[in-house]
Amino acid sequence: MFGAASAPARQLDAVVVGAGFGGIYMLHKLRNELGLDAVAVDKAGGVGGTWYWNKYPGALSDSEGFVYQYSFDRELYEQTPWKTKFVTQPEILTYLNGVVDRYRLREHILLETGMTEAVFDEGAGNWTVRTDQGLTFECRFLVTGLGLLSATNVPKFPGMERFAGRLVHTGAWPDDLDLAGKRVGVIGNGSTGNQVITATAPVAAHLTSFQRTPQYSVPAGNRTLTQQETKTQRDNFEATWEQVRNSNVAMGFVESTVETFSVSAEERERIYQRAWDEGGGFRFMFETFCDIATDPAANEEAAKFIRRKIAEIVQDPETRRKLTPTDLYARRPLCDSGYYETFNRPNVSLVNVKENPISEVTEQGIVTADGTLHELDVIVCATGFDAVDGNYLRVDIRGRQNLGLREHWSEGPTSYLGMTTSGFPNMFMILGPNGPFTNLPPSIETQVEWIGDTIRHIDQTGLAWIDPTAEAERRWTETCEEIANATLFPQAASWIFGANIPGKKRTVMFYLGGLKQYRSLLSEETEIGYPGFTAKTTTLTSA
Repeated sequence: MFGAASAPARQLDAVVVGAGFGGIYMLHKLRNELGLDAVAVDKAGGVGGTWYWNKYPGALSDSEGFVYQYSFDRELYEQTPWKTKFVTQPEILTYLNGVVDRYRLREHILLETGMTEAVFDEGAGNWTVRTDQGLTFECRFLVTGLGLLSATNVPKFPGMERFAGRLVHTGAWPDDLDLAGKRVGVIGNGSTGNQVITATAPVAAHLTSFQRTPQYSVPAGNRTLTQQETKTQRDNFEATWEQVRNSNVAMGFVESTVETFSVSAEERERIYQRAWDEGGGFRFMFETFCDIATDPAANEEAAKFIRRKIAEIVQDPETRRKLTPTDLYARRPLCDSGYYETFNRPNVSLVNVKENPISEVTEQGIVTADGTLHELDVIVCATGFDAVDGNYLRVDIRGRQNLGLREHWSEGPTSYLGMTTSGFPNMFMILGPNGPFTNLPPSIETQVEWIGDTIRHIDQTGLAWIDPTAEAERRWTETCEEIANATLFPQAASWIFGANIPGKKRTVMFYLGGLKQYRSLLSEETEIGYPGFTAKTTTLTSA
């Protein structure tokens, strides 16, 4: 099926694809805790996943550092020297490299090695995995940690190939790019564009933001932690992670149970202002009131507060108009380090590309529909990713009866429990479609631990493989749709529903029921004997 291999297939228990937060912990779990022979492959030149590729200026976690790390090793947690409330890309990358070395994983990670094909053999009960380096593996378990946000979405404008300057995507940032003194155009103003614009404006000769959709953003409130704060975080390890695992968004704060209109207008203003001063996008949406994401009237109250702040900050009336959103506050909640203030700088311009679209790219820069040539040295595409399923559809994965994953997901990506998909036995996806929408490290740990326990169960019970039923996958998809439709999120054109990719079908791609309920459902599946799965129990022979 693969053609002639350049070398005999290497026999393994498991192959992990990806070496980010998920792949690193999964490899540790398989090798050091389950005692299995496993390797990880990653197309990158180093470990880190998202944090290896996204080296753009201003790259910062939007989860607070004390919960943006692993919790499975308390000693590791106590040794992690986060100095600020939110954590920069270089710090996170250093941390993940340290974890790899701590658990002696580096020699079992093959870098600059991408999976190109994976095929399941029902007779042998094995996956055959082929890479772009001519390596072939045969393994019982295939675990994919391809990342939610890793398949870059590069826009297609006429003439892009003619541009004489540098054209880059934030998700593949080159090490040698210095924006100081350059004329920089940034296409996109979501979380990444927000960060790039804010960090680049002070050093660029001129920065032009090409904005499609104005965004609601609140201050990050990033600051240096005091020694006492750091000590408290370490001392409160058990209580912190107990709270995280029993919360919805797993961000390290207690989500509000107060309804917006249960308090006076003056009290609402005070609560919003306190959240604005503290900083953090998720805190503003979920720590203030419990109904911002579900009740249109409550949502509008929060939106009006942010709009008033934009009006107070942005000096030029036309720029203010362009920056002010009028739709729902229902995308991934953003936070920033002075985003709106940046547009008061004399070297920053804003183009609303819905009103004045990009018509073409020339050697000199970007031409908009009004005929203006914006002369540029660098074009930065902060245009996001083909999220969740994008990386899966770029490789050839085939399950039972030669079923292709592209075919299986032709109407949109689906899963059972966000980790498995029917027809693909013993394939487990970390952060697969319809997994929890939360701070990611706690969800990753939850999934890796469940996958590890499930692999142990398969081994200990003598099973060849397990495969989720089509009915279980259908029910899970319906559950995710029902929960999403009880919120306002589907009403906003957002990447979390695939709306940022031209031609991509809008679909629910996350479980929005919260981490506590998700963990409960996983425990129930395990405790009552995996009712959502069929199992192969007969003796296997080579095909």
